[in-house]
Amino acid sequence: MSDIDQKTMTELEAAAFRRLVRHLRERADVQNIDMMNLAGFCRNCLSNWMKDAADEKGVPLTKDESRELVYGMTYDEWKTKNQAEATPDQQKAFAERQGH
Repeated sequence: MSDIDQKTMTELEAAAFRRLVRHLRERADVQNIDMMNLAGFCRNCLSNWMKDAADEKGVPLTKDESRELVYGMTYDEWKTKNQAEATPDQQKAFAERQGH
């Protein structure tokens, strides 16, 4: 890999994260449970990771605030607008994945 200074690397990583979040906001049809079953993470994971990073830096950020940064709205609003009831197959796959 080419020599990339730390500041530039951080900027690239931040840009990639913002693009991922924008993509997930545009794809509200993709359910969190499907993301968990296929990729092992979801929007909630991203918001938790953001909160963890804020905590490490001593930046005050609540769980609700970190979720709003990822979802682009409150979590309750997102659930009402976009979250479907998990199917039995989704629930089974999730339970099996959690066992591994």
